[in-house]
Amino acid sequence: MIDLVGFGLLMMANNPIIWADVPDISIVRVGHAYYMSSTTMHMSPGLPIMKSNDLVHWKLVSYAYRTLGDNEALTLSNGKSAYGKGSWASSLRYHNGMFYATTFSSTTGKTYIFSTKNPEKTPWKEVSFSPSIHDHSLIFEDDGRVYLAHGAGNIRLLELNSDLSGPKPGGIDKVIVPNASRVAGEAIGLPAEGSQMFKVKGKYYLCNITWPRNGMRTEIVHRADKLEGPYEGRVMLHDQGVAQGGMIDTPDGKWYAYLFQDHGAVGRIPYLVPMTWKDGWPVVGVDGKVPMTLDIPGRKSTLSGLVASDEFNRKPGDNSLPLAWQWNHNPDDRYWSLSEHPGSLRLITGRVDQDVLHARNTLTQRTFGPECYGTTSIDVSSMKDGDIAGLIALQNHYGFVGVKMEGTQKSVVVVTAENNSAVETATVPLTQNRIWLRIDCDFKDRADTAAFSYSLDGKNWNVIGKPHHLRYDLVHFMGCRFGLFNFATKTPGGHVDFDFFHIGSVLPHTL
Repeated sequence: MIDLVGFGLLMMANNPIIWADVPDISIVRVGHAYYMSSTTMHMSPGLPIMKSNDLVHWKLVSYAYRTLGDNEALTLSNGKSAYGKGSWASSLRYHNGMFYATTFSSTTGKTYIFSTKNPEKTPWKEVSFSPSIHDHSLIFEDDGRVYLAHGAGNIRLLELNSDLSGPKPGGIDKVIVPNASRVAGEAIGLPAEGSQMFKVKGKYYLCNITWPRNGMRTEIVHRADKLEGPYEGRVMLHDQGVAQGGMIDTPDGKWYAYLFQDHGAVGRIPYLVPMTWKDGWPVVGVDGKVPMTLDIPGRKSTLSGLVASDEFNRKPGDNSLPLAWQWNHNPDDRYWSLSEHPGSLRLITGRVDQDVLHARNTLTQRTFGPECYGTTSIDVSSMKDGDIAGLIALQNHYGFVGVKMEGTQKSVVVVTAENNSAVETATVPLTQNRIWLRIDCDFKDRADTAAFSYSLDGKNWNVIGKPHHLRYDLVHFMGCRFGLFNFATKTPGGHVDFDFFHIGSVLPHTL
């Protein structure tokens, strides 16, 4: 084995640091370790917490909550959903030996503050209150007072009770930066939001995103000598639409801006941008541009800690799932199991649904770029008439390959969502009870395609249907995900058993 380090060929990390949907990131450093929170909106569990030792290679360590609430939107009941909603941008802070992860939700009308002493070992405790405070940043002051910087356009400062239980009666509640977008130009499409507040060497720095009309997503920063202002501002970064985030330092004194970029169907992907200081202002980028190579040693793949293959083998009584898995909306725990058929994930239909987007208990993981694939094997012997089960590339404009039961006849089908309607684009008769399914995703140069195939023996694969064009839109507001699903269109009570789920970054052999 050749020692590349010895030859002076140490691999350096590249941007994006994660080529997958990890938006609205907030990062805090505790000693030599970094912790990051992100947005997963309508997924459960939610508010993922990740850990890294170098700002590049991240692993999931916990979620701040299992479910956000229990209303009809979060449980996909009575035609309602929380797509594109759920919980939005979080704030992650460390104060007096305690981690705090905060978020807000228009779906429940609440603001949430979660706390724990150890994100890797100790469950998060919840405090919640109304109203839902938009895109806020949690601020602990040295005098013991606590605030949220929040809002859109006009950025406000709101004082909280010392126990974080809600806004403090009679406390500060005022605009501290009026028309914050103005520093990026007068013609603004998206008013300044995504607040993240930092205190560096006695000065306060407020980072926001804005979007000048006919321009691109732009990061701006305001600074002040006092928390309440007055603030002066300027553009922090205007390049490739990389924006929304904050700043972080390393133990050896380096600084970086952490931001993200809208990157088509794969979602909003994080970037790390070198930062220096000049005259008390953060200077981001190399000559104002986002470099693709970072001065941090790294390996090519950074996804190993955020996605995971699963054989569904568990010890008796163990119904746990790796952290990479999230349910689409709240799960109904009565209708899934890892123990009823040992070595398999059993999904049981508990009600009748008319389409896959309203089906309960769809189990998901992120897709990632530049290319990735997901495969599974299903035992469909216990499906009922009208049942549909399979593997989905989940977005509003989804595509899936699966098995449909009509009477006693099974068929392999491809269904894609085109112009807000589902279309069955391919069908092949199926005469056996086990089938292997695969979806290949290509995000290179924003190709954003999903290709479908199936196998009758797990070795020889057959292409079915045409590649489907995936699209990111604000209806789901989320990057494409792989999902395992089963739903009934006529009678509940059927089930399927998924033997495994394999995910990979190198596409299998050409069919």
